[in-house]
Amino acid sequence: MSRSRILTLSGALLAAALAAAPAVAADLIFSSGALAPVQETQKMRTVILKDYKGKVTFLPDEPPALLTRLKAEMQGGARVTSLIGGNDGDLAVLAAGGVLAPVDDVAASLASRGFAPDLLAMGKLGTDKQMYIPWMQATYFMVANKKALPYLPAGADINALTFEQLRAWGEAVQKATGKRVVGFPAGPNGLMHRFFQGFLLPSYTGGVVTTFKSTDAEKAWTEFAALWKTVTPNSTSINFMQESLLSEDVWIGFDHVARLLNALEQKPNDFVAFPAPSGPKGRGWMPVVVGLGIMKDAPDAAGAKDLISYLTTDTVQLVTAREVGFFPTVRATLPPDLSPGLKMAVAAIQGTGQAKDSLAAMLPVGLGAKGGEFNKVFLDTFQRVVLRGEPVKDVLARQGETLQRIMTEANAPCWKPDPASTGACQVK
Repeated sequence: MSRSRILTLSGALLAAALAAAPAVAADLIFSSGALAPVQETQKMRTVILKDYKGKVTFLPDEPPALLTRLKAEMQGGARVTSLIGGNDGDLAVLAAGGVLAPVDDVAASLASRGFAPDLLAMGKLGTDKQMYIPWMQATYFMVANKKALPYLPAGADINALTFEQLRAWGEAVQKATGKRVVGFPAGPNGLMHRFFQGFLLPSYTGGVVTTFKSTDAEKAWTEFAALWKTVTPNSTSINFMQESLLSEDVWIGFDHVARLLNALEQKPNDFVAFPAPSGPKGRGWMPVVVGLGIMKDAPDAAGAKDLISYLTTDTVQLVTAREVGFFPTVRATLPPDLSPGLKMAVAAIQGTGQAKDSLAAMLPVGLGAKGGEFNKVFLDTFQRVVLRGEPVKDVLARQGETLQRIMTEANAPCWKPDPASTGACQVK
């Protein structure tokens, strides 16, 4: 028997078992591809859901198995799950398969929560309906040692920096100290490719794939190469920026929140956290979004809506941040007892999503096994343009051909901020 057939049968058997169990059937079934690790599941059940007035059975699973199980529920006609939690890409797959019901009424009823507009837009999944409500997020931002603050360019707002101001800041510190103290996670296990895909290129070009060879992209790479002259040479070995911030090898660094948080928690009085810079087309950023969707023909749709309301209150959103390290999608008022490091991280993430020039860039979707090759295009471009000094236009032309091959072979449509496409996204 094939593995997919086994998974389908196991999903159907689980659905049947849940439906047959009276104690469980009375509960609202919340199936989730997020918070599946044992510690996170325990926090969800005993802390995050503790004050919810209804009865909930939280069933986490790794995304591939979860998708199979939910599809089995749909095909079998015996709905068990009411509420679904998952990342943006997995929810897109479920929506395309007819598993999710629109939640426009839920979005309207929660409008006063102050969801980041870009995250709500992502929840439409390219349709004219709200298909999920943003639940939790993680992203990338910047952290600076307070020693760097006196060298900020005149008139610069650290919470609304431009790439040009970041370069001037790095140059001013270098001139005063003789040190290159800007840092990026360009080590072998760093997340540098996400900086290019989610921050640099969207900020300068308004896209990622379609604009890869544009004159705007040439400007982005040229100006980043100039910025790189203020970056510590050790950046090519940095995988987790928090370590370099704590050692003070880096005074001004960029990374994912999970790779910055220890520095903020260990020495909160030494650092400030703030959004990544903006460019000519906006403040590009890459949200890692987990959403809440309702199963089509759910056995308890009303209960699912009520649980969404509970999970998106600012109080519960902050408890979620404290307990499992995923951050609010709403405009949350920070309580005084929140740890200083966590408070800085929440404020930086909220400042990013609520920025007037916010330009969200989704994680790549639809690439399948080609994801690694896709990332390599951006890292190879960085190596050739920034580290080796090769002509930008020539490099983009060559790498653009490789990028188009990957998109065509994966038959991957465009994702935001690139405009929607029919068929494979086209490099222009």
